[in-house]
Amino acid sequence: HAAASQQKLNKNPVEGFSAGLIDDDDIYKWEVVIIGPQDTLFEGGFFKAYLTFPYDYPLRPPKMKFITEIWHPNVAKNGDVCISILHEPGEDKFGYEKPEERWLPIHTVETIMISVISMLADPNSDSPANVDAAKEWREDPNGEFKRKVARCVRKSQEMAFD
Repeated sequence: HAAASQQKLNKNPVEGFSAGLIDDDDIYKWEVVIIGPQDTLFEGGFFKAYLTFPYDYPLRPPKMKFITEIWHPNVAKNGDVCISILHEPGEDKFGYEKPEERWLPIHTVETIMISVISMLADPNSDSPANVDAAKEWREDPNGEFKRKVARCVRKSQEMAFD
């Protein structure tokens, strides 16, 4: 249950992110802040996102959307996060993902955050949500891609203290 995971998280915060309810009256909507992982282009960034849990959680995965602008192959331009762990459980009709890579009821806010942090560190450009970012990441990660990420990191730092 979402409320139980809230209490568990507060007891042992995980390195690299914070999470909490946006509004105490609504356990289905969370705000998370991911700190850009060290030794990656995202280092030093504060990336805010919303996690919205379905009413039948944990049978189905929450949706995650970055509010802070972020340039990444696995984040759509509107902020939607596209990674296997957040995909509906079961078979992938396109055959990209094994069922065990997709959503399972054992996943928690913690395992989602850990997956997203590792996604930032290691983008998957095979099935990108942002085709332009994926192309730049593949062809010239230290050129245009790096510049756009650096701009997002700077903006995220300014917004973090608003």
